Amino acid sequence: MYLELEPTDKEKITTSILEKYAKASVSLEGAFKYPTGAAALRMLGYDETILKQLPQTVQAAYCGVGNPFSLGTIGPGMTVIDVGCGAGVDTLVAALMAGPGGKAVGVDITPEMVERANKNLHQVMLSNVSFHQASAENLDFSPESFDVAISNGALNLVVNKEQALAEIYRVLKPSGRLMVADQVLVGEPPQSKKGIVDSWYR
Repeated sequence: MYLELEPTDKEKITTSILEKYAKASVSLEGAFKYPTGAAALRMLGYDETILKQLPQTVQAAYCGVGNPFSLGTIGPGMTVIDVGCGAGVDTLVAALMAGPGGKAVGVDITPEMVERANKNLHQVMLSNVSFHQASAENLDFSPESFDVAISNGALNLVVNKEQALAEIYRVLKPSGRLMVADQVLVGEPPQSKKGIVDSWYR
C-alpha cells in the first residue's frame, strides 16, 4: 500500500537521499552498513569472467545489496534497463552480458551518480550503454522497450513504489523480466508518520 505523504515529507526524503548519494558518488567509505566495492561483487557471486573485464576502479564503485543476475540470464542481444543504477556497475555488467548486439540503459535520480556512472563507462569504452538522470516513478522510455529490468538496492528508497513498478512494467516487453535485489523491513515498522519518514533514508 502506498503511504500518503505530504509534499514536504516527500521533499525531505528526496533531499536526504540526493545528499547521501551525492557523497557516495565520491566515496563509499562509511556510507553503508553492507559491503561495497570489489569484495562485495565476489561475495555476492558475480561472474568472474565478467568482472575481469571491469577495471578495479569501476569495481570499487559497486554499491548493491545483492546480485540481481542470480535471478536469470541476460542473453546476447537483450535490452536491459537498470533502475536506480548508481555508479553504473550493474549496468556495465548487463551490457557485457548482452554483448554488442544488445544494450543496457541505467537511470538514477542523483545527478552526481549519473556523472560517476559516465566516468566508469569511459573506462570500459562500451558502445551499448547509456546513463540518464530520471526517477523510477517516471521512466522516459517508450512502452515495451526492454527485455529485462534490473534494480539493486534502489526500490526501497522510492516513495511511490506502486508507480515505480507500474513504470517498470510499462517499459518491459510482454515477455520481459524484472530482477530485483533489495532490502526489506524485518519487524514492526515505525508507528508514526514522522518515524516512517525519518527511517526512509537512514
